[in-house]
Amino acid sequence: MGNRFEFTAVCDDEVIGKLAISAAIAEVRRIEELLSTFKENSQVNEVNRYAGISPVKVDEEVVGLIVRSLKISSITQGAFDITYGSIDKSLWNFDVNMTALPDPQTALKTVELINYENVRVSIQNSTVMLKNKGMRIGFGGIGKGYAADRAKQVMRDMGIKSGIVNAAGDLVTWGMQPDGQPWTIGIADPDHKKHAFSALSISNMAVATSGNYEKYAVINGKKYAHTIDPKTGLPAAGIKSVSIICPSAELADALATPVMVMGVEVGLDLINQLQNVACVVIDDDDRIYASKNINLKY
Repeated sequence: MGNRFEFTAVCDDEVIGKLAISAAIAEVRRIEELLSTFKENSQVNEVNRYAGISPVKVDEEVVGLIVRSLKISSITQGAFDITYGSIDKSLWNFDVNMTALPDPQTALKTVELINYENVRVSIQNSTVMLKNKGMRIGFGGIGKGYAADRAKQVMRDMGIKSGIVNAAGDLVTWGMQPDGQPWTIGIADPDHKKHAFSALSISNMAVATSGNYEKYAVINGKKYAHTIDPKTGLPAAGIKSVSIICPSAELADALATPVMVMGVEVGLDLINQLQNVACVVIDDDDRIYASKNINLKY
């Protein structure tokens, strides 16, 4: 998946622990084969190849993930959208060679095929069709979290009562540490990503963070994250990082990016309307905001 996964199993029997981790690794690889746009024969690429032509039969698992993705698109008013795959990557390299933003008209042109409402899903037939030629779906905004949840379930099914699956910072925990204490994670400081500015006790919870510190461009002294607003085609600005805390890594992963796109006020308003979901936001001026159901320990 282009990311580093780490697996932790708390187990009295080392052999069983290692077998469970091996099974979790195999599960992540299976999901990668299913969902990756970098795998020529993946079901996602098959859907993309037949965009505007015909429906494609896919596994029920893929249909389920797409249906859940479309629901998140709906509640975020399109700030999360799996049809982002049609964006012209030549405009968005986000490295030292990127010295200017495209003009608004050019940016809008790059996102004209992005519209989650043009994804046609038949649950009964287990098929997916993209309405227009050139449309592409991708699971970069939800796939890591889904894989982490599945890996956790595989390990639990093998008797691992406590552990962590960390998908490049999007992680899910269950049970307790060996000393009986809750799992505690640190939220990275966007300006010093190897250091934490706050700690959270998150046993039996998941955390996903989206930020402008991993991949970005600096243009005229202003930092632009690699997160693109699907409506404008321009990079999201104003927020350094968003951390979502909830029971599901899939949901946490999927909500972190749209909150960056929506901005502090609108993003927190959304999170405050969702049950069992919490959020911590750091804006470009280093101000820290949290949803109403969270207390930070500095």
